[in-house]
Amino acid sequence: MPGGKIAVAGLLLAAGEARRMGSGGQHKLLAEFDGCALVRRSAQTLLSSRLCPVIVVTGHRYRQIEAELQGLEVEALLNPAYTTGMGSSLACGFSHQAIAEADGTLVMLADMPAINPDHIDRLVRTFRQHGGNVIVRASCNGQRGNPVIIPKALYGAMRHLSGDSGARSLVERSELPIVDVETGPAALLDVDTPEAVIRAGGVLKN
Repeated sequence: MPGGKIAVAGLLLAAGEARRMGSGGQHKLLAEFDGCALVRRSAQTLLSSRLCPVIVVTGHRYRQIEAELQGLEVEALLNPAYTTGMGSSLACGFSHQAIAEADGTLVMLADMPAINPDHIDRLVRTFRQHGGNVIVRASCNGQRGNPVIIPKALYGAMRHLSGDSGARSLVERSELPIVDVETGPAALLDVDTPEAVIRAGGVLKN
């Protein structure tokens, strides 16, 4: 925490198998939005908010995903157990030494095209205003969404997640305060199907 500033890292989850995309070989994270692959766009969103470091957990089709991240100041981290579910990707990410040293970590799903740097900045600012000892969550009209900032107090529990357990139940069970930040519909928009990608303005690629 140089100079007393609360340090926030970024963790981008890009390992999933995207089963709801069907058998056509199309990967939602490779879909292009404004000419840019969704996974790269998501990584750029985190980088433009000056989160440091930014770790991208990869798995399914990781070679293509990592190729799309070339030239960005991110570190790709392969989760060998990605087929078991999101819990393993969270555990993998929170086991990274650079994440472990941050006061908080903003966790973002890589398939959320409407999240922009302003949303991230507001979440980080709220986390810092509360001294880094709260969970900060994006929301839409009171409905909980993503991204979420996890404070250091929960890192140990995050490292023990497995299977399909995401951070949600852990967040709800924790005794830490939860501060919701209104970000509008972006907090709830993830693109899990070909139709959702197209509706959100994406162009599908194989």
